[in-house]
Amino acid sequence: MPAMPRAVCPKCGFNNPGAPGVCELCGTAMRNEGAGGATAAPPAERRDFYREQSSNTRRSNVLLGCFILLLAAVAWVLGELSGLGPAGALLGLAFGSIGAVSAYYSGDRIVLAASQATEVGADREPVLYNVVEELCLAAGLPKPRLYVIESAAPNAFATGRDPRHASVAVTRGLLRKMSREELQGVLAHEMSHVRNLDVRFATLVGVLVGTVALMCDWFWRSWRFRRGDRSSGRGGALLLVLAIVLAALAPVASVLIQMAISRRRELLADASGVELTRNPRALASALRRIAADPEGLEVANRATQHLYIVNPLKSSGMDASALFSTHPPMEARIRILESMA
Repeated sequence: MPAMPRAVCPKCGFNNPGAPGVCELCGTAMRNEGAGGATAAPPAERRDFYREQSSNTRRSNVLLGCFILLLAAVAWVLGELSGLGPAGALLGLAFGSIGAVSAYYSGDRIVLAASQATEVGADREPVLYNVVEELCLAAGLPKPRLYVIESAAPNAFATGRDPRHASVAVTRGLLRKMSREELQGVLAHEMSHVRNLDVRFATLVGVLVGTVALMCDWFWRSWRFRRGDRSSGRGGALLLVLAIVLAALAPVASVLIQMAISRRRELLADASGVELTRNPRALASALRRIAADPEGLEVANRATQHLYIVNPLKSSGMDASALFSTHPPMEARIRILESMA
């Protein structure tokens, strides 16, 4: 049977089956007319995990920079309107940091308790311990505490503010339904979250989201009491209109940026996991099986869904490709991994 022709995207490097007009992964128009009028791209270099890590790290930092600019704009406009100036932003940051500090130091215990995870030792789960030990040696990380969630749904997550305080939790379904290579791929992804300090990164983003929300909420609550010269005249009126627009749109924009950062960190963990295992097909296979599994993870909720390797609430709510999703589309993740093979 002849092999199906494939066209390599000149932008993302994905090997598209057949001869599509646009790349199925990134949407880039394909070049060079092929047989039958179909378009095809010139040969492109195979994607590698180093390039993927660099790209996703850079994009995460760009998104974080956009977030800081958004916060600065909201703080400046609302500060000028209220007469507080920069003090308004400092107050917002202070209040937004209170909950974040608590979550930073005790969030892992809260999440593990909410997930009904039980700590296990090498005597109870020798395969799990062996795989994690191999990955810790490869990554140069201390061994995390290991937990098992008694659920038939295959999934896993990592938490902890730094590698010395890290914990990795897997479900019973993951241990039973994955091969050793697939389990290694999943755990490499989770260990990469630990190595990349994603919990710390998410905490920083959470502080920024909370600060924007607090400042906008303060604006609306103080609306009826706002009087004075700063809202009078043409300049004051324009400033007031700008404040209203920002107060209405900034909270939504901040959540959109937060979700975009979350998706980038998931792709970064995929690429970093491949660096540890050198086996992208194993992680792609694991993701495919987890996504197709019909079992539901009862202990998961909207507060913890972003932690898991695959969104456990995938069967409800918005589609995985939506702007408000915490995870990239599953097909995109699998295709990127297969492009590294």
